[in-house]
Amino acid sequence: MIDIKTHIRKNILSLKPYASARDEFSGTEGIFLDANENPFGNLNRYPDPLQSELKKKISRLKAIPEQAIFLGNGSDEAIDLCFRIFCEPGEHKALLFTPTYGMYEVAAAIHNTEVIKVPLTDDFQIDLEKVKPVLNDKQLKLIFICSPNNPTGNHMREQDIDFILQNFNGIVILDEAYIDFSKRQSYLQKLSEFNNLIVIQTFSKAWGMAGARVGMAFAHEQIIGSMNKVKSPYNISALSQAAIRSRISDLTSFESGLHAVLAERELLSMRLKEVRSVKKVHPSDSNFILIEVEDADRVYQQLIDSKIVVRNRSNSIKNCLRITVGTPEENAELLNVFNQSM
Repeated sequence: MIDIKTHIRKNILSLKPYASARDEFSGTEGIFLDANENPFGNLNRYPDPLQSELKKKISRLKAIPEQAIFLGNGSDEAIDLCFRIFCEPGEHKALLFTPTYGMYEVAAAIHNTEVIKVPLTDDFQIDLEKVKPVLNDKQLKLIFICSPNNPTGNHMREQDIDFILQNFNGIVILDEAYIDFSKRQSYLQKLSEFNNLIVIQTFSKAWGMAGARVGMAFAHEQIIGSMNKVKSPYNISALSQAAIRSRISDLTSFESGLHAVLAERELLSMRLKEVRSVKKVHPSDSNFILIEVEDADRVYQQLIDSKIVVRNRSNSIKNCLRITVGTPEENAELLNVFNQSM
């Protein structure tokens, strides 16, 4: 366990957060003349700033106390808040394992935080021997671990994540955006063991709610309290809150869609291995597949010409394309283009 308070920026500790009208009165009945809202209209009232009803549902779904849950405008808000809360601009550092999700580095740059990059091994795992010397850097405040990792698709080894959590006197952010597509158990179960752990999840992937822009962070109450202090007053719209509540209420539909994606992932992986121009199909714990081809730029353009859009990841992994698992019809068309043109 670490002393979280010593890692929070002093100005954040002393910050008196903005109190909105809905913070001062949280009831649902009455004549509301407090928030300068238009009395007419279907969406004329501000949404619940702390998303209480939605958090109740998520608490039951994840078996996590409501006070340990933060909801943000996508996971990116939680990532941004980590820098705002823990990193003094121009002074502190963050550690990334590359290649990984690009928003970590963008958020670091926005907050003038130096980034230490430790490359993953050839099989896309954390190289602990390269990490160990960095853990003692007193200016290092944040470590980001994406597992399953984007764009490689694989999980990081649990023993490596545990070693970092046990030996780093700072905050570890474990991004589990793709955890629902994996057989691995979430690190939510270890929140009580590690108070320096923040687990990030999202409704954008397996839940199929990317357009609603709702991400989740789970952590020690002191960390969640700081996030709530720093966030924008009404960071999630009433429409998004209602949409996510409705989605959580239909677990049968969620599980059906998840199983369909997993079945298509296995089938697509198997078929891609049969394509002559595909040199390697990397194993996936996510809803996408990373493949290596002879010439990624050429293959990418050929797919574009056939109106099939994938991600060219050659800038971080030579001659690799990241392919999201689509519907059976979309995947069949992708394979058809591969077999006919390549």
